[in-house]
Amino acid sequence: MPLTNPAARQSLHHRSIHVRGYKRDDGLFDIEGHLNDSKDVDLKLQSGVRPAGESVHSMWLRITIDRTLTIVDAEAVAEAMPYPSYCDQIVPDYKKLIGLAIRPGFSAQVKRLFSGTRGCTHITDLIGMVATTAFQTIAGQIQQPLETIPFQLDKCHALALDAPAVARFYPRWHKA
Repeated sequence: MPLTNPAARQSLHHRSIHVRGYKRDDGLFDIEGHLNDSKDVDLKLQSGVRPAGESVHSMWLRITIDRTLTIVDAEAVAEAMPYPSYCDQIVPDYKKLIGLAIRPGFSAQVKRLFSGTRGCTHITDLIGMVATTAFQTIAGQIQQPLETIPFQLDKCHALALDAPAVARFYPRWHKA
């Protein structure tokens, strides 16, 4: 069901986020995210005017993961930014993602590495979306041992171990 009809309004800002997962020929997986911001009106920045429709932010992030969801490579690019030659100076720091595993504690590690002035807000925002897309990408690609709890359980409201959905679809793991 879509959202209800909104009040009369004028469009000012457009953000698009696209994330896609790939299986590589070498058995690894690439997850690529792209965040793009544009304005529907001219935007006056300290660095100059950004015409309506032109990207204010265009940021890319690719992580390469193995079958254990460990990041084996990472690349960030700032293609469009409000402060050219300044914003993009931080992109090499996103190599610090290499070696991190996407599992409990990952978000805290990301926050420690890239919060505030240690990162780019927009590229750092992409990390969470790229990480959750990594789970979706490998779903069905890797067989979990039957004795291991499925990775998706207890990660959201619908799949809490005491939830009705778990009782129905994963009765072995249900906690009354």
